[in-house]
Amino acid sequence: MSTLRDRKTSQSRPKAAGQLFAPRAIALAAPKVIVPASAHTLAGYRAWAKSEAFPNRGQIFFLDQEIYIDMSPEELENHAKVKLEIGRVLANLNKRRKQGEFYPDGTLVTNLEANLSTEPDGTFIKWESLESRRVHLVPREGAQGEFIELEGSPDWVLEIISKYSVRKDTNTLRERYHRAKVSEYWLVDARSDRMEFTILIWHKDGYEPGPLRGGWQRSGVFGRWFQLVRRRGRMKLWEYTLRSKSSSR
Repeated sequence: MSTLRDRKTSQSRPKAAGQLFAPRAIALAAPKVIVPASAHTLAGYRAWAKSEAFPNRGQIFFLDQEIYIDMSPEELENHAKVKLEIGRVLANLNKRRKQGEFYPDGTLVTNLEANLSTEPDGTFIKWESLESRRVHLVPREGAQGEFIELEGSPDWVLEIISKYSVRKDTNTLRERYHRAKVSEYWLVDARSDRMEFTILIWHKDGYEPGPLRGGWQRSGVFGRWFQLVRRRGRMKLWEYTLRSKSSSR
C-alpha cells in the first residue's frame, strides 16, 4: 500500500507495451481516502463510488483509466457561488418550462463509450433523452424508486474551473464529454478579474462555441440566450447573475 500526502493526485495504468500492472490499494492521508485496487477499471470504480466506503467529501472521478482525486475545500467566491447561481436559474427555468430533469453537483454520471464516471457541477437531461433511454437512471439496489447514477449521454453538463481542475476541465473532460456525446458543455472560469463563460456545442470534430450576440450566448438545449455577469456587493464580495432571454428577442 502506498501513502500519498498530496491534496490532489491521479492514478493511471502504465502505457508501456508489455509492462505488467498490478493494481494496488492507495491511501491518501488528511482526510484518509483508500482507493481499492478494483477501482482501476470503470466497472470497479462504479461499484466503489456507489458503496458506503466511498468518501462523502472531495471530488473523485474516473476518466479513461485515471482516477482523479481532489480533497481541497471548494472555493466560495469563484466556484460555489457561481454554481449556485447557474443551478438556481436553470432549475427555476426548468420548473416553469418542464423540459426535463435538472440535477445538481454530486450526481454520478457514467458513460461507457467514453470510459467516464464523474460528478459534474450540474447536469440536465431532456424528457426525450430519458424516454428514449439515451440516458437512464440506475436504481439503488434493494430500494424501489431510488436512483444513484445516470448512465448515458446527458444533454447538458456544467463545470466550473478551480485551482486544481484546469487541465481536467479544459482538456480531459472536454474530450471525454465529447466522446460521450454530451450535447452542450458549459465551462466557467471566475478565478481572475476577467470571468470567462463559454457555451460549447457538440459537433462531430469537437466542441465549438455557440452563437454569440452582443455579449449573449445561445443555448440550443434550453432554447434561450444567456449572459453571466457579476459585481461587487456588500463587503466587496461577488454577486453573480445568470441572465436569460428567449431566442425570439
